[in-house]
Amino acid sequence: MKAPYFSILIDAFNYGHYLEEAVESALAQDFPSDEREILVVDDGSTDGTAARLRKFGNAIRYLYKSNGGQASAFNYGFANARGEVVALLDADDVWLPHKLSRIYDTFRQSPAAGMTYHRLYWWDGANATQADRYFIPVSGRVPESRSVLLQYPMASTSCLAFRRGVVEKLLPVPETLRSQADAFLTALIIFIAPIIAVEDYLGKYRLHATNLFQNTAAKPSPAQIEHRMTMRASLLAEVQEWLLRNGHDLRSADLRAYMAQWKKAQAQDGFALRAPGRWKYFRHLLGYPWTYSEIMTPRHRVYSYMKACAALFLGYHHLHLFDDARRKRKEWMASSSEKNLVAIPAKAKAAAATKS
Repeated sequence: MKAPYFSILIDAFNYGHYLEEAVESALAQDFPSDEREILVVDDGSTDGTAARLRKFGNAIRYLYKSNGGQASAFNYGFANARGEVVALLDADDVWLPHKLSRIYDTFRQSPAAGMTYHRLYWWDGANATQADRYFIPVSGRVPESRSVLLQYPMASTSCLAFRRGVVEKLLPVPETLRSQADAFLTALIIFIAPIIAVEDYLGKYRLHATNLFQNTAAKPSPAQIEHRMTMRASLLAEVQEWLLRNGHDLRSADLRAYMAQWKKAQAQDGFALRAPGRWKYFRHLLGYPWTYSEIMTPRHRVYSYMKACAALFLGYHHLHLFDDARRKRKEWMASSSEKNLVAIPAKAKAAAATKS
């Protein structure tokens, strides 16, 4: 049997109430159906996931395994994938219909690329979507430039697609990572091959109560935060171990700067569980201009120092007031600019009428 170009890998654990929409979005792709396969790895679900998927019949490959976490599910899925490119889709997200066609074109135009990633709308599960405020497009051989390395973002699972022959060099993903397995792959693939950022919106990231640290009404529980912190620590250890094992010098300035980003993310997660004192948070925020000094504009650097100082007066729980004021100021300035653009032609017309 001819192998498809794409293997769509969906790992699922007790997300049956969302999973059907994810599968339907994969089936609705405008890419030829004989050039794609859909693998659903059920990581020991107990919510009737298998029954929900029966209606799809042979349109999907359903793979059941005992519960082992995200890394375990990824490893099982990659081992069964036949496609040249493996595209990841979270069980609670959806793709837009032209996603695979766009990614196919990208890989064809960049035969050396090992990974692509793209923008995702933030989605409430109904009709409302928001623009992704954190997308940073980084392409090429990332480690060749420290400034590019510092901009390299942490991308969401559903925007990732890997050339299988490249990502296999990172497999199996350490199964200590019950979550953060996608972060392990994205953190390290840049040391193996170039990557390509696609600036199009090609999917929707669902916001709901179990999305940690998202803008939802529900706050993560202490247990969820503890789990995330534990996985962050495991991720950091596994990434460093892989780099050392493959001949990278962790003492180099570039890698020290790269790893500092992950350490700061871990510290920020911890603050959600145990709010830091004002001096501790001040020192944490003061570290950002040092970590990112090479890529910060003078204006951004000033803002970072101002935010650190504001933390001394407002504290962790009220620092959002500083960001809210900044956002409102930007919105006011944007609104004023739009009004000026409308007013200028009107004034010109009035002046012309006066002359005539």
